[in-house]
Amino acid sequence: MKKYSMETTVGIFVVICLLCLAYLTLRLGDVSVVGDASYPLFARFTSVSGLKVGSPVEMLGMHIGRVAGFTMDQKDQVAVVELRIGNGVKIYEDAVASIKSNGLLGDKYVKIDAGGGGSLLRPRGTITETEPPVDILELISKYAFGDVEKQQSGKTK
Repeated sequence: MKKYSMETTVGIFVVICLLCLAYLTLRLGDVSVVGDASYPLFARFTSVSGLKVGSPVEMLGMHIGRVAGFTMDQKDQVAVVELRIGNGVKIYEDAVASIKSNGLLGDKYVKIDAGGGGSLLRPRGTITETEPPVDILELISKYAFGDVEKQQSGKTK
């Protein structure tokens, strides 16, 4: 009788540990099983260099969502980024989305200036005003080597 009692106690302990591990995995992995507390928005960029699925979306310096995916609009030659925004966050039609970098060589994220004029963007709406990421290497090379066109145009006049 004691043998079965010990096995039952160990079994219950193992089940509790597995449930705790599953909860932590879902919580830390930012995975939702029951329902998603966010809505989709889209933004059209000329370049999404360095941006990844799962990159944060920020507004006013606060985390409000994540990048959910990318598609390419070959007709207009732009990248369409799907953003998952938290349900309580309001974004207006005149919002501006830009791709920024954390530090000089940090990861990329999407920064949204929410706007305030016009009406609210509905779920699956599109942010039309966007700014692509700044190419740091291009800026450094322009600074280091100067603007060649500017020097040549100055000599011809």
